[in-house]
Amino acid sequence: MTTDDSPVTFINVFEIAAEDLDAFVEKWEQRARLMRDKPGFIDSRMHRARSSDSRFQLVNVSHWESQEAWEAATADPGFASRTRAAREETSRPVTPNPAVYDVVVELTAP
Repeated sequence: MTTDDSPVTFINVFEIAAEDLDAFVEKWEQRARLMRDKPGFIDSRMHRARSSDSRFQLVNVSHWESQEAWEAATADPGFASRTRAAREETSRPVTPNPAVYDVVVELTAP
């Protein structure tokens, strides 16, 4: 069972044109640095697909101390405007697919 104050995982998968990847990742890192300083931030990693045929070329996985902390951080007007601008700076539309998740199964190496 999870509560509003239990840790959450934020996952955002991006559909993005191959020619826009490097520039988008560079700008994403700048935005991620803003989030790093927000209360409740634990960590964040951006993953890049090895295959250019993958539907989702980028996958961001971040961990937050709580849903409330994540909501407060993403409500920041500066962050929202930079996120909008990042989607508009590419040659083709970037389609983000963000959501907050709870862990329901966890496996580790024996």
